[in-house]
Amino acid sequence: MNHITNLKKIIFVAGIALLQIVGLQTINAEIKLPAIVSSNMVLQRNTNILIWGWANANEKIDIKTSWIAKSYQIKADKNGNWSVEIKTTNSKKPHTINLKSSVSNITLNNILFGEVWLCSGQSNMEQPIKGFDGQPTFGSLNATVNSYNPNLRLFTVQKEGSKQALNDIAKFTNWQEASSETVPDFSAIAYFFGQQLQEVLDVPVGLIHTSWGGSRIEAWMSNKVISTYQSVNLDNVDISKGTNQIPSVLFNAMINPLVNYKIKGALWYQGESNRTEPEEYKKLFPAMVKDWRSRWEIGEFPFYFVQIAPFTYSNNKLLENKDNSAFMREAQLQSLDLIPNSGIAITMDIGDEFSIHPPKKKEVADRLLYNALNKTYGFKNIDYNAPSYDFFEIQNGGIKLSFKDVETGIYSFDTIEDFEIAGADKVFYPAEAKIVNRRNIFVKSDKVEKPIAVRYAWKNWVKASLFDNSLLPLSSFRTDSWSDSK
Repeated sequence: MNHITNLKKIIFVAGIALLQIVGLQTINAEIKLPAIVSSNMVLQRNTNILIWGWANANEKIDIKTSWIAKSYQIKADKNGNWSVEIKTTNSKKPHTINLKSSVSNITLNNILFGEVWLCSGQSNMEQPIKGFDGQPTFGSLNATVNSYNPNLRLFTVQKEGSKQALNDIAKFTNWQEASSETVPDFSAIAYFFGQQLQEVLDVPVGLIHTSWGGSRIEAWMSNKVISTYQSVNLDNVDISKGTNQIPSVLFNAMINPLVNYKIKGALWYQGESNRTEPEEYKKLFPAMVKDWRSRWEIGEFPFYFVQIAPFTYSNNKLLENKDNSAFMREAQLQSLDLIPNSGIAITMDIGDEFSIHPPKKKEVADRLLYNALNKTYGFKNIDYNAPSYDFFEIQNGGIKLSFKDVETGIYSFDTIEDFEIAGADKVFYPAEAKIVNRRNIFVKSDKVEKPIAVRYAWKNWVKASLFDNSLLPLSSFRTDSWSDSK
């Protein structure tokens, strides 16, 4: 009797163990989707998009969409990876995707087709609609009140670093419809850009926000690319400290998991943390953009970026030349010629003297929007190009400056300020400037008899005084290339 009882116990325990093994296999066999692929997402419209994920090795998966009659039968590879290319349309109604396997039945609901934009950088891109503590975003309350929009969807990649390139996002806020509950914590620049783009185009818009305040550009570059410029060995590095400064770790965790997700373009606001190395930035920035584009495999998608705004980085005049952010503004402006299909938002008039996070985020978003509308969406009547320095002529003891993109003239609200002029001794003196023929600037100083160089707004903190007729500000500039001037 005891023998029979023991046998029953053994059979019972073995049965439980078998069920646990089967259950474990079932869990392993379930279809897993990347975080970015979920209900409420926006897929890039009228193109071929990729749906991908993981399952058991050789698992058969049936995929059915609400907009295509046929279904897709695919099989995971020997490592459990699978993907399928699906054509989207211009439909504005919500759609579904159903994925089935032997043990899974997943339905993604409320999917829209529209324009998808990636928004990245450091704290000025990160700054939310509600602002940072004691650092507001102008217009935040009104934006929040009027934020309900089921055709505007938001996805946020949370801060995370990794030594290796990840295939999925570790921390995130899932796709959400814009509303007074979701908008206050979302990137202000991304939101203002997307909200207006959605209204102008009258199509759904999806915004993917992935930023980290204080981050250096090296952190957003792949190990393969940054290693061509500097030695990188993270084997013994503790990336939990100073994560946003460490080469490649933000790319690995916050960019690489997104590269299969088709986008229309990217917005970028970063540079403050690299401002003392402008010449290096001119190499790293174009290299980063080229690498991102190669990984997305969708060609030279639009890449619109923001010139860092004027700010009092140092009140010590002895440090001003060593820490002069005008050199970085110049490097960013020059990057336009180094990055194909790019555009810049000049912010000379919307900085804040005592806050590195200017509150006028909508104005920044507006200027990125003007770039996108003209260059990407064909609204050729939308002015997006701020005036920029072209060439100079020495005349009548002064210097006459000519500019590009001033078809309708140059404008100043008040007295023109912040011009300096120098002779062969490379010593700059404050100069008087006036508009000539509504398109040129004449600069002169009684202290410089034979001028050969001019600089405008060439310091950390400055207020723009020159604009075009669309009130887009002239960037700081210099006619020289001296490194030893005074």
